[in-house]
Amino acid sequence: MKTFLLATALSAAAATGAMAAETYTVDTTHAQIVYNYNHLGFSTTYGMFSDITGEIQFDEADPAASSVSVTFPVASLFTGDDERTTHFKTDDFFGAEANPEATFTSTAIEVTGENTANITGDLTLNGITKPVTLETTMTQMGEHPMAGKPWIGFNASTTIIRSDFDMGMFAPYVSDEVEVFISIEAMDASAEG
Repeated sequence: MKTFLLATALSAAAATGAMAAETYTVDTTHAQIVYNYNHLGFSTTYGMFSDITGEIQFDEADPAASSVSVTFPVASLFTGDDERTTHFKTDDFFGAEANPEATFTSTAIEVTGENTANITGDLTLNGITKPVTLETTMTQMGEHPMAGKPWIGFNASTTIIRSDFDMGMFAPYVSDEVEVFISIEAMDASAEG
């Protein structure tokens, strides 16, 4: 179904000539960032960020010309343990007081399949900006069945090195590599209201 939707959109774009990118606003209630890391070899520990805001400029005719820019508050961090959450927000890790927001802004998109792409961009965490690449899949595009508005969804994943962002405490005993999974829905901004 998702391949059909994307193919239909691309066919419509070709039939009507060049189309400008459409602006989609992130649906904050259906957007999460989940991460995990190896803890001393004994377990895999998980955490999550929410309250994600931002925009996706999606160009149906030329997906490589699309872009994404999102922000999320470090205060939205959930680890499942209050003491760990509080520690992660300190200067040992996220430095939430000095750097209350994290951001990702795309710089390039490489289309890799009918509904997949590698999105490269600048990730800013703890006041440090580094390039990362998100392996991304469009999960669906079409009218939201309840909202009755154009909607789009994506899943993405990447691995970051936390010491790159001056967050390397306890490495390598606690893994320096952090696996990140992102799931985002966004609504056509022109249909909001």
